Amino acid sequence: MENIDFNSVLNAIKPTDAENRKIKAISDKLINIINQIAKDRNIDAEAVLVGSVAKGTWLKGKGDIDIFIKFPLSIDEKDLKKSGLFLGHECIKMMQGNYELRYASHPYVTGFIEGFEVDFVPCYSIKSADKLKSAVDRTTLHTEYIKKNLKPEQKNEVILLKRFMESIHTYSAEFKVSGFSGYLCELLIIYYGSFSGVLKVAGEKWGPKTVIDIEKYGTGKHFSDPMVVIDPTDKNRNVAAALTLQKISEFIIASRNFRDEPKKDYFFEKYLKVDLNSIKTEFGNRNTKTILINFKPPEVPADALYPQIKKTKNSLKGVLEREDFRVFNTASWTDEKENVIIMLEMETWKLPAIKKNIGPFIWSKYHQLRFVEKYGNKAYVKGDRWIAEIQREHRDAESFIEDILAENKIGLLRFGKHIKNKILKKYRIMDILEFLESDKCSEDMLLFFYEYLNKNVYLWR
Repeated sequence: MENIDFNSVLNAIKPTDAENRKIKAISDKLINIINQIAKDRNIDAEAVLVGSVAKGTWLKGKGDIDIFIKFPLSIDEKDLKKSGLFLGHECIKMMQGNYELRYASHPYVTGFIEGFEVDFVPCYSIKSADKLKSAVDRTTLHTEYIKKNLKPEQKNEVILLKRFMESIHTYSAEFKVSGFSGYLCELLIIYYGSFSGVLKVAGEKWGPKTVIDIEKYGTGKHFSDPMVVIDPTDKNRNVAAALTLQKISEFIIASRNFRDEPKKDYFFEKYLKVDLNSIKTEFGNRNTKTILINFKPPEVPADALYPQIKKTKNSLKGVLEREDFRVFNTASWTDEKENVIIMLEMETWKLPAIKKNIGPFIWSKYHQLRFVEKYGNKAYVKGDRWIAEIQREHRDAESFIEDILAENKIGLLRFGKHIKNKILKKYRIMDILEFLESDKCSEDMLLFFYEYLNKNVYLWR
């Protein structure tokens, strides 16, 4: 990769010395405030900095501060949450910031202080994973492990890897992306040595089930995920559990493309010329019918919203195909505030008035009697099976969707109760071409449609 001047890339994507000084100063100040409040209120707690800022692996302009408030194992979980949130709120108030209460595996508070987003997360103070009481507890162990095992010169390698993954849309373990987490990137650099080393091995050697076990625990065989990276701090956890096969495959392809033709452009967001008329033309030329279901998202955390949307989308696909409608492809999008779009591109969206109902074998006298009793002269024998030709209740996909989204039929679908309530309250069904011509279609939605039509657009430069 001698064609790439990585120093110039790092100058563009790595935090400046001024940024580092500013974020360290504000982090230290917040920690001192929390520890002082805890001391004054006689609360047995200690604030520590964790995450990419603590490890020196954060990307320029992405310096979110993660402060964990550690409590002794002896404290009740209810008291831990109460005291942890109290300390976070008090700190934000003293810094004259704004806050939001959020939920992951348990509640935490996010403050917006002096231009930084700061998460205050209560957790238990543990020395090893066998003392784990909540999912967030191990984060402090992760930070300590990386600070101890990542060489100073490898921090730049992590930053290069993170930015490369971010630009090809494979970075972030959030359900929205289901890609590589920051901690996973750091472990890959520790294991393979460098950014170039990760791309070389990924492109040449990663297979259907890659297992990485830095500490040689030997527990990889217990996992069935597409990629297994044993957590060095917890032999019973796969760091890559949230990583989908799709994102692994995209990273492998992009790694090969970069190695074949190295370009600095891979470290920067790709410029896309998104044109409304071109998108309308392309959807029109596909000779499919693309149905959009549009509704307002429920007020739930993002990591709860995206699984519910996916479940709803998959359920809709399933019931359509059980009725003989053929779904070519599906996709979904949300801005998490005002709109959810579930897209169903139909290969078959209109059906004949009649359909065949395959009945029992003629050898089964009991089932034959019930079948003939039900269908009368519409039943006949073909080969050794009973067949009945019956009228379809729904001949087009759109009317079928409208029917099953009614309150008396919506139980046929499988999705979270929050989305169910929103759909029952209000939804719209529109054809993609109709939607594109409406004032409802925003620039973000247009980008979503473009990405749907150009699925590998980020993997090449």
